[in-house]
Amino acid sequence: MALPPQLQPLIGTWLGSGTGHYPTIDTFSYTEELVFREVGKPFLVYRQRTWSPEGQPMHMETGYLRSSTPTSVEFTLAQPTGQTELAEGALTSTEEGLILELQSPQVLVATSAKSVQATARTYRLTKNQLAVDFSMAAVGVDMTHHLHSDLHRAEG
Repeated sequence: MALPPQLQPLIGTWLGSGTGHYPTIDTFSYTEELVFREVGKPFLVYRQRTWSPEGQPMHMETGYLRSSTPTSVEFTLAQPTGQTELAEGALTSTEEGLILELQSPQVLVATSAKSVQATARTYRLTKNQLAVDFSMAAVGVDMTHHLHSDLHRAEG
């Protein structure tokens, strides 16, 4: 099976800056890189990493993005901090690009991991720009916006 055409615009490396906040931590900034790679299957392989302004690694995750219909999307994610997500939602094609709105109403966590109950992710693709928003319900806090990044398609 071939990659669904609605996912093709995401293929590539995306790089840019972001900011994070949450009621339990101080506001911070970071650099983010997302890679969506085609592998000859009906899904994209995904890799994400962030680092601090000083260049220190911060977060990373990996997974798979698939779309079984032109208007739906599924994201399977794993994080080395002990959380896994199966996010599902809507994929909307617009004149400007794509919008992916995903929810993971339950997050699986290892016994040693930070408690995360649910997540929500939005990806807005317009030409060579990708805006990413991430919200979570975690550590006793209801669903709250946590991260925003503005990424551009990296050269090469």
